[in-house]
Parts: sequence; structure tokens; C-alpha cells
Amino acid sequence: MPRVGANGVELFFEVGGDGDPLVLVHGSWSDHDSWAPVLHALALRFRVLIYDRRGHSQSERPPGQGSRFEDEEDLAALIETLGFAPAYVAGNSFGASTALGLAARRPELFRGLIAHEPPLMGIVADDAELLPLMAATEEKIESVLAHLRADETLAGARQFAEEIALGPGAWDQLPEQLRETFITNAPTFVDEQADPGWANLDLSRLSGYTGPALLTKGTESPPWFATITARLSRALPQAETHTFEGAGHIPQISHPNDYAERVTSFIEGNNRRS
Repeated sequence: MPRVGANGVELFFEVGGDGDPLVLVHGSWSDHDSWAPVLHALALRFRVLIYDRRGHSQSERPPGQGSRFEDEEDLAALIETLGFAPAYVAGNSFGASTALGLAARRPELFRGLIAHEPPLMGIVADDAELLPLMAATEEKIESVLAHLRADETLAGARQFAEEIALGPGAWDQLPEQLRETFITNAPTFVDEQADPGWANLDLSRLSGYTGPALLTKGTESPPWFATITARLSRALPQAETHTFEGAGHIPQISHPNDYAERVTSFIEGNNRRS
């Protein structure tokens, strides 16, 4: 089991393929296996690094309250330690928030940035139209957290998948291995939600990132993700945007061909321009 010390924690990782360096950063509840449906296609073109973020699956689970800042520092250390700098970095959900946060502080580590639906609710907290919807979602998140704190992990994981992230009936449609991963990593979701800065990002600082960027969303996702993407696009005027038709929060699983093709065309297009 390959693990490497990065920022004081042991992180599980795998590297495959050849070409431009590409790092994939998974979201909450999941792990490196969430990239399995697109890994082969991407590894045909790029040198791909996948890993388990701290507190997830085969990586170390440090005691005490964590923060997204620590995940950002883990990512930076991993990129540097494994010789991937500068790299293209693609993140999904909380992994996208992690990638964006690091790009704002350490742009020299990036050849390009790809972010799908980061849950940065704090940057749209002033949107009056979204406020009732986000308040209702926050109530559901609190219900999920109550289940998890009461050791009702299956109920909490199912509720998160069906009422917050993916939609009704989604839990039973997920691969069995992914459902098991959700249950294993549920305690880290509790930890992430206790971080007061998990949903915020300094957009003025992010605007200092001038490298290539691709911001994506799905047509079947909750409406605040479109607004978050629009806010990020204004902070990153050089960014491209793309909408995955018929997809939701994890297009690399639901629409793997579309996702792999879009990431590949973005990177190869940027290389041609360079």
C-alpha cells in the first residue's frame, strides 16, 4: 500500500500513466476510487496522481479538529514531494474547494485548475433568492450530522446522498463499494463541517491566480452550484466554464466519458495555446 508523508500525515496515493502531471482531488465521503471510471482514459494521456485525503479510507486520520486549510497544505506537500509541480489539478466538490483554496495561495504549483461544483456556500450567502433553499439544505445537513453523531451512519449517509448531494433514489444506485466508502468516511464529514471556514473562500485573493482554469457544473445539481460557479468565474475572468448536460454532483461517476473528454480537451487545448 503506497503511502507518503505529506504535511505531517501519511497519505495513500497511486500514480499511473505518462504525460503532463494531473492530480485528482476527491470530495467528502468518498476516496481515490471515485475517480476509477475516468482513470484509464485520463492515464492514456497524462501522468495521473490519485490519493485519499486525510481522514479518508487508507490515509491517516489525525486526532482533533481538522480544517480545509490542512487539506490544502496536504495537497501542496503531495504535489511537491512526488515531483508533480507544477501540475494540472482537478477537484470534485470539497476537493474542488481544496484545489481553489490552494490555487489562491500557491499558484506556482498549478499548470491549470479544474473545479466541479465546490460547495462554497459562503460566497453566495448574500443571494436573497438562494437563501431559503440553502437554509433548508443546512437543516438537512444538521439532520445528517445528528444521525452520524448518534452512530446512525447508514441513515446519515443515505440522507446525505438522496436529500443533499445526488437526489432521491441515488443511494441504491451507487456502486456497493462507494456506499461502503461513504459509511467508512462519514466521521470525517462531521469533522469537515465543524471547520468554520469550510464554505468560504477569499475571492479577491483567488483573483490573483492567473493560470488556466475550467469551472464545471451539472444541469441536475442544486441551483446554488450554478451561482457559485458564476461567482468564481467573475473572480477568474480567464476561466472557461462548462455544463455537463444530465449530470449532477459527481460527473466522473455518472458521466465518465463526458468528464474525461472535457478534462482532456481543456488540458490539450491549453498546451496548444502555450
